[in-house]
Amino acid sequence: MPPLRVAVVGTGAFGRNHLRVYSELSLAKPELVQLTAFVEADANRRAEYAAQYGIAAFASVEALLASKSPLDAVSVCVPTIHHAAVAAPLLAAGIDVLLEKPFAATLAEADSLLALARQHQRVLAVGHLERFNPAVTATLAALNQPMFFEAHRLSIFTPRSLDVDVVLDLMIHDLDIVLALTGAQVNEVRAVGLAVLSPNVDIANVRLEFDSGCVANFTASRVSTEQVRKLRLFQPHQYLSLDFARQELLTINVDPAAALAAMQNPAAAAQSSHPSAGLSLQKTDLPRAEPLRLELEDFLHAVRQRTQPRVTGEAGRAALALALEINQQIAEHAQRAGLR
Repeated sequence: MPPLRVAVVGTGAFGRNHLRVYSELSLAKPELVQLTAFVEADANRRAEYAAQYGIAAFASVEALLASKSPLDAVSVCVPTIHHAAVAAPLLAAGIDVLLEKPFAATLAEADSLLALARQHQRVLAVGHLERFNPAVTATLAALNQPMFFEAHRLSIFTPRSLDVDVVLDLMIHDLDIVLALTGAQVNEVRAVGLAVLSPNVDIANVRLEFDSGCVANFTASRVSTEQVRKLRLFQPHQYLSLDFARQELLTINVDPAAALAAMQNPAAAAQSSHPSAGLSLQKTDLPRAEPLRLELEDFLHAVRQRTQPRVTGEAGRAALALALEINQQIAEHAQRAGLR
């Protein structure tokens, strides 16, 4: 089988990393993948990356398609409001597409893209990067009955991604992960948020309740003084703590019998070598990896084998639908509070 020919549309903050990783994959596995082109509207950036990577550069998707350059797969890394307009002609041309998150600006656009992908039998993946974090992969293997989640995703303010609010920018990562980990339907949404330094909501707190009885609390901010990327979950006799940035998973297991014995005989427990009888702490030794590289490798595997990617278009739509519902709840809360 010849190597897959890939391109990147949009070389801003995310797109330049897609270019870099595809280039690295091309050098490491030239028999499997070949980075052939990119699309960038900015002339200076277009000239810079054309020289750096030695590949064809185009000012628009229309120009790329008109060139008749053979293409198998494309990463779309333009602002969210342009996702549908960019991805639709690519899918219609028979090209497999990876869309950066969030999937689309509206559910109608998401549904249109899903229909196009089905019509043309194309792979459509969504770039929920944290799904490929080694800590998330390890957590999936440890799940039994998650009942409570607590997610914190805080960032220092930057002018990046201000076309969307903090829910669609940051929180959507954790929404997607919790939806994947619970596999349950959301019954109730409560949310509050505020615009601080941009016209859109910059900080938000959300509580979800699922039909399984599981509850999840989310906090996302892009006006923090520190970077935090953590998720904690509780299930019977176990607590797991994920640090996305460090790619670490900490597990605390509870032995109910030992804990009960310690409560009934505190004197004996005081002589134990373990400070908390019935508790055992384990830090999982995880192989470090770049989630974006794992994501693109997964996408290319799906393209080559004609299988489903790890994050399907349907999964991207589910996360988008929940994020939009949260934003509606934030707007209604703001109105009740007299903030609008």
